[in-house]
Amino acid sequence: MIKEIDGVSISYSMCGAGKKKVLLLHGWGCDGSLMQPVANTLQDRFEILIPDFPGHGKSGRPPRPWGVPEYAECLKKLLTETGFFPCHVIAHSFGCRVAAWLAAENPELFDRIVFTGAAGIRRKPTEEEQKRSRRYQKLKHICETAKKVPLIAGAAGHAEERLRKKFGSSDYNALDEEMRKTFVKVINQDLTDLYGRFRSSTLLIWGTADTETPLWMAKEMEKRIPDAGLAVLEGGSHFAFLEQLPGFSLIVKEFLKEDA
Repeated sequence: MIKEIDGVSISYSMCGAGKKKVLLLHGWGCDGSLMQPVANTLQDRFEILIPDFPGHGKSGRPPRPWGVPEYAECLKKLLTETGFFPCHVIAHSFGCRVAAWLAAENPELFDRIVFTGAAGIRRKPTEEEQKRSRRYQKLKHICETAKKVPLIAGAAGHAEERLRKKFGSSDYNALDEEMRKTFVKVINQDLTDLYGRFRSSTLLIWGTADTETPLWMAKEMEKRIPDAGLAVLEGGSHFAFLEQLPGFSLIVKEFLKEDA
């Protein structure tokens, strides 16, 4: 299904049946299909909505570089226009950023919240990472200056591209120039102060071997969210919810059981 919201085509799917609703939100660089295995375990109890975030899957691109607030506003309008609230939300990684913004700004949208591998807390870069960043910025500035000289502009442009591939993350390098601007806005926004404003009961489910959003981030969120609990999936990576789907689903069903 497609719905136009503020000039952006939002693709989403719905399945399941039940009195209660569950919203499933995917991570960056993925699409709603990532969450379908979770939907399959819940659709006998809940009505389920799975959107593709703008710039992902079959949805259109943001009309300009977006940050978390713009993604959250778009999702809020989708929930409003489809009448899909209040609902439970199960979110992964980037999806947790968007859900966290809404949980703090529009708490009436959500009943219970499940975060897995949630992004949103910025960690302090190591000294080595700071040195690497400074080196990249210095070399990038040299390339940008050289691009202004007609005779070497082409070579400078190629050199800048090689620098980007060498220093940029895989997520960053997979994007085109416009979506990179959105990606930078998203990851540079620290959401730490939002968690204390949650009103919903929140369950954090984390893989102990998650290197993208390490377990210490889950523990920090648990401290800050007023009503939160943490369940760990031993040995699970950033995608522990799929790697250990039966265990993940069992925990989620127990958490949502009273509202099924």
